[in-house]
Amino acid sequence: QVQVVESGGGLVQAGGSLRLSCTASGLSFSDYVMGWFRQAPGKEREGVSCINWSGASMYYADSVKGRFTISRDNAKNTLYLQMNSLKPEDTAMYYCAARKFKWGVICEKYGINYWGKGTLVNISS
Repeated sequence: QVQVVESGGGLVQAGGSLRLSCTASGLSFSDYVMGWFRQAPGKEREGVSCINWSGASMYYADSVKGRFTISRDNAKNTLYLQMNSLKPEDTAMYYCAARKFKWGVICEKYGINYWGKGTLVNISS
């Protein structure tokens, strides 16, 4: 049984930092593009950042470029998202996602094989 579990969310002030983690079990982690998506109240779920199976290729949404860094540790089946210079508009539920794909990086919400249940990030102004 596949499980995808996020952690690390919380309440921080604008300008602060958070590090999200996502641990996946029950799958061959290195066969998957991994990614972070977020959904704010009343908005569509959007791709924040995704990383290819080896960690060599990453995608970042324009809104987070230069502030967020994605990484993965295939030996630990774990995905990370370091978030710096946080803004109130980063407030959302953040979801970890796994897509079985080994030819590059895709960061679309469609075609995801597995989703986590999310971790809440709340940035106060």
